[in-house]
Amino acid sequence: MTDKKMNVESFNLDHTKVKAPYVRLADIKEGQNGDRIHKYDLRICQPNKDHMEMPALHSLEHLMAEMSRNHTDKVVDISPMGCQTGFYIAMINHDDYDGVITIIEQTLNDVLEATEVPACNEMQCGWAASHSLEGAQELARNLLAKRSEWTEVFA
Repeated sequence: MTDKKMNVESFNLDHTKVKAPYVRLADIKEGQNGDRIHKYDLRICQPNKDHMEMPALHSLEHLMAEMSRNHTDKVVDISPMGCQTGFYIAMINHDDYDGVITIIEQTLNDVLEATEVPACNEMQCGWAASHSLEGAQELARNLLAKRSEWTEVFA
């Protein structure tokens, strides 16, 4: 690993020292008018050891993006990591870590109750053929089973 500080916060994180699953405050950005964006790292799979398969990840993204907003109006975006090990959750003016954990837990419970993936069609999705409700629910179930570990970032 290089000693040079990188511009992207997660590139400065030693991925060999973290222990998934976890939820970590990764960054805070403040806007000109005082709004603050809190970026959380929801790590589901152990980096460089495991990853989410794309159809399951894609469906979990759709489900969480839609269902999280049933629990708060503070979600700006839920974005999958390119490494397929987790998601970034951006929230505006919401610095309550425990509250974020609760929102994630409520959302994942909603995922378990889902009967379809929202916006899973060619009109609303850029790759509608790549979805798996069952895969997304399995990811949610496994993540919820380790709920007690979410606050422990490092091994």
